[in-house]
Amino acid sequence: NAAIADEGPATVASINQNKAVLSGKNVKAAGKVVKVNNGIMGRNFVHIQDGTGDAGAGTNNLIVTSKQTAKVGDQVSISGVAVLNRDFGSGYMYPLLIEEATITAK
Repeated sequence: NAAIADEGPATVASINQNKAVLSGKNVKAAGKVVKVNNGIMGRNFVHIQDGTGDAGAGTNNLIVTSKQTAKVGDQVSISGVAVLNRDFGSGYMYPLLIEEATITAK
């Protein structure tokens, strides 16, 4: 599977489509930062897109949590652990998060 961290970065769409297989595994991806929410629950939430996937199906976006952050418009590489159905309470439920990620500007 192309999304495993030992190999090159995967597309945002392929990580979303293969999330069940990737759960608990380290994944890598690259894309453009489209939204940033810093300092929430002790972490930063960074949304990246790479032009793949379907906005209607929600497969065009990856939400990455990290101690690091980036700015909207930055091109970044990310590496972190795929976590499914993460529920922070208060209505913050995520079908897929890439947690404890490293974010590297390109």
